[in-house]
Amino acid sequence: MPIEFIGMIGSKDSESGPHGPDVDPEFTLRSARVHEDAGFDRVLIGYSSGSPDGAQIAAYVAARTERLGLLLAHRPGVVEPTMAARSFATLDHFSGGRLAVHVISGGSDAEQRRDGDYLAKDDRYARTDEFLDVLKSAWQEPDGFSHKGRFYRFDDFRSEVRPLQRPRVPLYFGGSSAAALRVGGRHADVFALWGEPLAQTAEQIAAVQAAARAAGRAEPPRISVSFRPILGRTEDEAWERAYGILDTIRQRGTAGSFFDRSRPPLPLGPSARPENTGSQRLLAAAAMGERHDRALWTAPAAATGAAGNSTALVGTPETVAQALLDYVDIGVTTFLLRGYEPLPDAEEFGRSLLPLVRQEVERRARPALVAG
Repeated sequence: MPIEFIGMIGSKDSESGPHGPDVDPEFTLRSARVHEDAGFDRVLIGYSSGSPDGAQIAAYVAARTERLGLLLAHRPGVVEPTMAARSFATLDHFSGGRLAVHVISGGSDAEQRRDGDYLAKDDRYARTDEFLDVLKSAWQEPDGFSHKGRFYRFDDFRSEVRPLQRPRVPLYFGGSSAAALRVGGRHADVFALWGEPLAQTAEQIAAVQAAARAAGRAEPPRISVSFRPILGRTEDEAWERAYGILDTIRQRGTAGSFFDRSRPPLPLGPSARPENTGSQRLLAAAAMGERHDRALWTAPAAATGAAGNSTALVGTPETVAQALLDYVDIGVTTFLLRGYEPLPDAEEFGRSLLPLVRQEVERRARPALVAG
């Protein structure tokens, strides 16, 4: 199976702090084209209660790129699933079938309440489960249908638009809690994890597969893992750059969190205890030590309270490529890679990192030549 690489774009440079316009079309377009030229398969467009509308960013990028896939983050509960189904299907047509949707149920009560969502965490996942049932039916039911559930109710819904992709738009899903595993194991095409050590990631993959089996699925979701690579021409250069980035993180108090820095949803810092299980797991890995396996570095997670995907892979392109291949060996098929200098890093990943991983995966997939 080919390896998929996902980058991340937004309406502005999220690494530069609160300065500059919140919507910078020039930066957004430049970032999208850099990722397309670098060979990324998709770019994630994130969601927060205060951020510009991701669907409009996706439409803007789709109209100005040729090949780049779009991974649109969406929180169930913001709009009705029938409206979401029409919106996503319409965008899938205008993008030429390049859309995927990343479903996030929300990991911070304070952040959710800014959008008027007062459900508790387990209830949010139960709502997501129902939301995805309705979404998929809206895309695939040949005739109108009605629904009466715990969170949604409607009569005789009929849509004039269905996704260009068949049978539907791909669904990515994030979360690490038991509720997330249950819902994602049932619905996800790709289940997204944050960058933990290999042993812990293997445990997470096994849990996702078990949840998929419990849901009666013959094929489990593919697995995505997120990292923030820090590259150098030598190992020493890479680590020197890494500790320089860490100094900046400590001064600024965040590792490029997608959330609005003027009103952080959680207290950031090593003493903070985030509500979401994924961040708690990253902090647990950091407590075991800064360095793991071949190149995993957890210090950025410890410095930020694991605000978002905040673990790094540090080293030369060859070292980091081998580290990514270690994750391929345990079943990972997709990597979300985001640099601390978004545009230069994306360009560098395209020159030196992505080709190394792809070439080795392709080499392994070729049947062995039989002598004679």
